[in-house]
Amino acid sequence: MDQLTRLGVERVFSVPGESFLAVLDGLHDSAIANVVCRHEGGAAMMAEAHGKLSGRPGVAFVTRGPGATNASAGVHVARQDSTPMVLFVGQIARGDRDREAFQEVDYRAMFGGLAKWVAEIDDAARIPEYVGRAFEVAMSGRPGPVVLALPEDVLSGLAEAPDLAPAPERLVPDLTGPAARIMARLARAERPLVVVGGAHWSAEAAADLARFAQAQGLAVAAGFRRQDYMDNRHPNYVGDLNVGVNPRLAERVRAADALLVIGSRLGDIETQGFSLLDPAGHDKTLIHVHADADEIGRVWRPELAAVAEAPAMIAALAAQPACGADWSGWTHAARDDYESWLAPRETPGAVKLERVIGWLSDNLPEDAILTNGAGNYAGWLHRYFRFKGFRTQLAPTSGSMGYGFPAAISAALAHPDRTVVCLAGDGCFQMTLNEMSTAAQHGAAPIVIVVNNGHYGTIRMHQEKHYPGRVSGTALANPDFAALARAYGGHGEVVERDAAFPEAFARAKASGRVAVIELRVDPAALSTGQVLTQGEVRTRT
Repeated sequence: MDQLTRLGVERVFSVPGESFLAVLDGLHDSAIANVVCRHEGGAAMMAEAHGKLSGRPGVAFVTRGPGATNASAGVHVARQDSTPMVLFVGQIARGDRDREAFQEVDYRAMFGGLAKWVAEIDDAARIPEYVGRAFEVAMSGRPGPVVLALPEDVLSGLAEAPDLAPAPERLVPDLTGPAARIMARLARAERPLVVVGGAHWSAEAAADLARFAQAQGLAVAAGFRRQDYMDNRHPNYVGDLNVGVNPRLAERVRAADALLVIGSRLGDIETQGFSLLDPAGHDKTLIHVHADADEIGRVWRPELAAVAEAPAMIAALAAQPACGADWSGWTHAARDDYESWLAPRETPGAVKLERVIGWLSDNLPEDAILTNGAGNYAGWLHRYFRFKGFRTQLAPTSGSMGYGFPAAISAALAHPDRTVVCLAGDGCFQMTLNEMSTAAQHGAAPIVIVVNNGHYGTIRMHQEKHYPGRVSGTALANPDFAALARAYGGHGEVVERDAAFPEAFARAKASGRVAVIELRVDPAALSTGQVLTQGEVRTRT
């Protein structure tokens, strides 16, 4: 606890276990808040969301064996989302290792492919060293999760050890020269596109990106679930490269003769399964800026590359004079494509998600935080909501169901003065809704909008495409979500007409408690552009 305090940790997320009783005792006298969760997966996802929001490692404590395996879902999110996180796992006593003792797990083997670094502290005197290194590794290069196992006899041992030294002053290299080289190469392009994503971003970086795009006349697309890196109302913002991408934006990626990729790995989601850009060879000028040298050249062979954190490079690019190229026609057309994509496409049913999301986009405060997990319901949020400020979106690029609600609790605790809204499918919400009691216990008051269509919508969509009319394993028997919220001491309502949504939202907000608004939607609305009609999937773009 001393070392975490020195590192600036103010809150940890945990599910208690006898394997780390000494840590719980240390928390008793510390100023660090302990958010006690109901499931280790929820605790790890809350810690991951905290890492996204703060830019510093989120911290979770879980017990050995089942606790660690439950928490692995959150570790996977942190890995794929490049989020700094440190997971502490209680461990059996050192003298009992390799006997398959009660709940014994080899954590190096278990988390080796998920975490950036996995270690076990064998000497109490080295606790400052290990904790300090865990935070440095979690933050360095491409950020990610670190797992530290804590044998119970080490935790209760005695040792003389100096506290962790202060963090080093980091000297940032001058990127003026590399930025000039990038602009000189980009100036030769006729149809350039900037793609932004990855870690390290900040409100200042988002402002620099807007200035850079405006000054150079460049079109900017956000990576998957990174829509809050640029105000979506900015005339140079042209949309996001997500699962349900705007077909016209996808065509622009194909047509672009130069891609400036900043911070993003440019993964399979952004490239539609590597179909928009082929790693084996393509005809584009690719310029890749990434904080991790090992990422550059791993999938893509760029023509020009820079190892740098995105904010530093963006600041250097924003300081460059206008290169003189005229890309206005290309950029304006791309923006028009985005504006056209925002026009609502009507879906069946009395509750139309396009109208609900449109209302939220128009009426929520600009600093409201929106969270979601995985499912087709999120497509309406990504398509129709305009994100207006940095760090107003918390969503898993890993595609993890159940993420949205724990993330919303974490956000509500970190920013109790901001409106926090979680959009969740009925299947997604049921994976972590037990954390409602966590929210109630710790005073978090997010508003959860549950899209209830009675099935696992994404899988049903694929099922109807490949095995039409043969529904198998995708139907859901759901509870009364509003009544369930009230049972936990929260506010709950059911909305069966979208016209009733604004007043229901106002009541949920006024309650000051964790709230659930259940939307009863038509199961025929499979996605923003696909409808199930008479047993057939029909596309409406």
